[in-house]
Amino acid sequence: MADRGEPPEGPPGSPTGGSEDEYRSLVFDESFVRAARLQEFSAQERMEDHAPAVRSLPARHWRTGSRAAIALMLLIALAFGTAVFMGLRHPYQAPVGRRAEPLTSTVVPLAPLGAVPGGTPEALLAKSPAAQFGKGAAGINLPAIRRTDDFSDSQVASALTTVKDYLVASSLDPDVLTGATARPVELLLDPDQTAQFERSMNRSQDDGEHAVAGWLVRFDPAKVALAGSDIRARGTLSYREEGSDTLEVVSDHTFTYVLRPAAAGPQQTGGDSLFTVRREMHFRFDREDLRLHRLEVRTSYVQAGPQSCPADTTGALRPLLAGQRAVSRGPAGTDPYATGRPTAALCGTLAVSSPQAPTRSPAPPPGPEAPPASQSPWSRP
Repeated sequence: MADRGEPPEGPPGSPTGGSEDEYRSLVFDESFVRAARLQEFSAQERMEDHAPAVRSLPARHWRTGSRAAIALMLLIALAFGTAVFMGLRHPYQAPVGRRAEPLTSTVVPLAPLGAVPGGTPEALLAKSPAAQFGKGAAGINLPAIRRTDDFSDSQVASALTTVKDYLVASSLDPDVLTGATARPVELLLDPDQTAQFERSMNRSQDDGEHAVAGWLVRFDPAKVALAGSDIRARGTLSYREEGSDTLEVVSDHTFTYVLRPAAAGPQQTGGDSLFTVRREMHFRFDREDLRLHRLEVRTSYVQAGPQSCPADTTGALRPLLAGQRAVSRGPAGTDPYATGRPTAALCGTLAVSSPQAPTRSPAPPPGPEAPPASQSPWSRP
């Protein structure tokens, strides 16, 4: 429609008039033009009676794109189904993980030759071999770390660090030592050993598998208390391959504690006293354990004193305090013809050498060819 004041054919000077304005908003793109093309028949084709003069180009079938999309979707679905099938029924199944074996432990109480000496923590430690030990976790040193044939430097370091964390939690944590908790130790164990560990903590038995001292150091809180936080430690760590997928770590450490009665009475006036625990433990790691910072405790050989012989070694340790004497002392005999369940715990005699006297390496734990564990690792030759 023309604006006001303008003639119907458009403004003056417009050569085409106003009729063209009606189509200014229309745009004919290339696809529209191609669709409108007509193809003229040849002369020979036009001579035929049934042929029209012109014919339209064949239109693109609208289903061509849909068929291509459907084919693509089918290919994707087929590939996805094949992947799922191969994952569920792969001819090369992943190897089943090795289950952790139960812990086997031996606990040897060490009876004193006479009355347990007493005094102040400083004086007691100064007169004992523990005077040269490190304090707390500083006494647990890592060896030089080198890769093995099948384990890298970082994997070896992970195994040694996990073992150190276990020794700190099970031998130096005050809450674990006094029986307030065992959770820090349990968190480092392979899940296959959790049931055995919990049974040992709740229903300990003298069967070589369910002794509390086989897993950790715990004192009877009704009898004794820690005299301070100064716990001395010294020992060694070593490692070796036990196959292409297994790494073994051996720890041999001695811990010295200063104890006092839980409730001082008139019969206990001798002051504080020392208590020594030697723990030789074998740990095993598979690659999953290394990745998850956990371990498997294979064997545990413990010597602890001063205690009476025979002593109940299944539960918490029951040290003899300053001024107390052992009811009896070892070595204990084992009758191969005795009936009933064999006793896993033996007994030895505690004889501590002075710090100035030359010391010898602790004797190895009893084995198939080793002599009976009837001596303390600190006994004189």
